[in-house]
Amino acid sequence: MIGPNGVGKSNLLEAIELLGSLRSHRCKSDQDLVFWNENKAIVSATTTHCEKIALEFRKGIGRRAYRNGQYLPRQLDLLGSLRCVGFSALDLTLVRGEPALRRNWLDRVVQQLEPIYGDLITRFSRLLRQRNQLWKHCKNFNKEDLNGLLNTFDEQMALVSTRIHRRRSRALKHLQPLASAWQERLSNGLEHLDLKYLAGSNLAGKEDELTWRVSIENQLLEQRSDEEKLGVCRVGPHRDEIIFILNDVQARKYASAGQQRTLVLALKLAELELVGEMYDEPPVLVLDDVFAELDPTRQLLLLEAVGDNHQCLISSTHLDAFEGNWRKGSQIFELPLGKDEIF
Repeated sequence: MIGPNGVGKSNLLEAIELLGSLRSHRCKSDQDLVFWNENKAIVSATTTHCEKIALEFRKGIGRRAYRNGQYLPRQLDLLGSLRCVGFSALDLTLVRGEPALRRNWLDRVVQQLEPIYGDLITRFSRLLRQRNQLWKHCKNFNKEDLNGLLNTFDEQMALVSTRIHRRRSRALKHLQPLASAWQERLSNGLEHLDLKYLAGSNLAGKEDELTWRVSIENQLLEQRSDEEKLGVCRVGPHRDEIIFILNDVQARKYASAGQQRTLVLALKLAELELVGEMYDEPPVLVLDDVFAELDPTRQLLLLEAVGDNHQCLISSTHLDAFEGNWRKGSQIFELPLGKDEIF
């Protein structure tokens, strides 16, 4: 998909990602997805399995999901109809940015593999928010009642935390060899990538739900006095960190812009491969202005890597980087300025 800046290429790719993941990589609020002078927006598509899927966004009301014209009470039920993995310039913050960005990325991967995982994240966020509110109003309770409520929270949080930790840890272990192989391929053998999971809880001992749950429950109890003073819970998956090690050094501190972009691409391609293996059908690969900051060698390596094995949607302002047989086998859409309708 070729066109000048501002013509709407990123908007189209964002719409595809929305249907595939229920999330926008550019907007934090659904309100930002609705045109200024309109009350609602609808994003819809027909998949290769002849399913018609849609998301409707209404200002002040929220969103609604549909499959084949039928309303879905749970938006999560839309997941799986259109699986996709996307990359844009904004994803560079995955390496440079705060830990929450890396946790969100890993959560999206896990949710592709287990759609029900979204319920775990929602449940933990609610428990953490309610626990924080409890501390704000702790003066309204006597010590015995307060400790009783906190014990109940600890039991629930320990269980949910354990299940999130286990899924994040397992997903990263599966991604590690795939991401490492892609990093080596895209860098022409010059770079080695390691992924390191730093859990926000002490997960010492064997990976067993009961062992980890009891351990986390004890840790929540031990940090309770500090939590009362600081108002912050310091144990749980909300404190997780994922470290990217490139050639034995932290990529966040020492990798160049091109290396960081390659690293993010390696992660996305690893996700693409992992999800494809899980469902025996590769997701759609969405690349938004992906060639910026990549030298010509890495551009060619990327094109060869995606090759004929994936359905790939790419946006760019020019065709200079698309050469050889890959370009000949592609369908090219030009988006001129001043057009309201793309297709």
